[in-house]
Amino acid sequence: MSDLTLVTGGAGFVGKQLVESLRARGETVRSFDIAAEMHQDDVQGSITDRDAMRRAMAGVAKVFHLAGNAQLWSRDASIFDQVNRLGTEIVVDAAMKAGVRRLVHCSSLTTLVGRATPIGPSSADEAVRLEPGDMLGPYPRSKLAAERIVEAAVREGLDAVIALPTEPLGPGDDSLTPPTQMILDFANGATPAYIDCILNFVPVESLAEGLIAARDKGKAGERYLLGGENIPMKKLLAMLEKLTGRAMPKARMPYGVALAAGAIDTGIIAAITGKPPKAPLTGVRLAGRQVSFSSEKARRELGWAAGDVDAALARTLEWMRQKQLLKQV
Repeated sequence: MSDLTLVTGGAGFVGKQLVESLRARGETVRSFDIAAEMHQDDVQGSITDRDAMRRAMAGVAKVFHLAGNAQLWSRDASIFDQVNRLGTEIVVDAAMKAGVRRLVHCSSLTTLVGRATPIGPSSADEAVRLEPGDMLGPYPRSKLAAERIVEAAVREGLDAVIALPTEPLGPGDDSLTPPTQMILDFANGATPAYIDCILNFVPVESLAEGLIAARDKGKAGERYLLGGENIPMKKLLAMLEKLTGRAMPKARMPYGVALAAGAIDTGIIAAITGKPPKAPLTGVRLAGRQVSFSSEKARRELGWAAGDVDAALARTLEWMRQKQLLKQV
């Protein structure tokens, strides 16, 4: 019986690390991505292409589904539903038809934060169950819809688990997903003020190991939150100031002001220019809910814990320097 593992989104930030971690364990891995193939058995294609997905799934025993649109804004908001929801539907259908033994679906912490989540400090874990109407934007709505597709497939017999990563942190985020872009903007002095929020980072290497643990030890149909340290924005800025030597902003923007600015930036300026907003409205809404996340279930059932965030932040900044993304102080 084949032991081939498929990683959708295998050329992405987390996908690259996962493929590397699996290969380091001696596993045979096939990456499926819209980017060009990196290894002999890789397959190039989109998860919205049923034929390409069927070819990629041939002979596969286990699947990690990571591919998706991880941005918080797009000029065409329907792209989130097309890629994240419909793409997951296509991946799950192909997996079931191929007789895949286990699937790990990579979701998002944003499905745990909704309109009813209070403005201000609160806590959450994977036990939180929200409805599509609770979601704070098209990206989290599409990710929740994808989770529901996986859960429906489990009821039909698919052996699958759902992983809910917090914010991946580390070198190699070439597409500059929102957490990395935020850190880069602060490090370059491009953000004059901050929102008083709580961030939860998970080192990307730890996240890869957490996904593998979910595959190997997770219970079918269960959700596992894979997160690290809950860090108040003030603490993150102090860490960045120490590591970069650049003075971080001291002005705190009240949530109401940030919400209004995000609405204008997203709904008017970005819509006209086509350029991504500095503060996407979805991101502002999420930041206003100062949620601390717990990964106790993953520790208890998977034997997993995240690595050191300080070291991951230092590696991220060093990667930015090597890529010449950082401006001179």
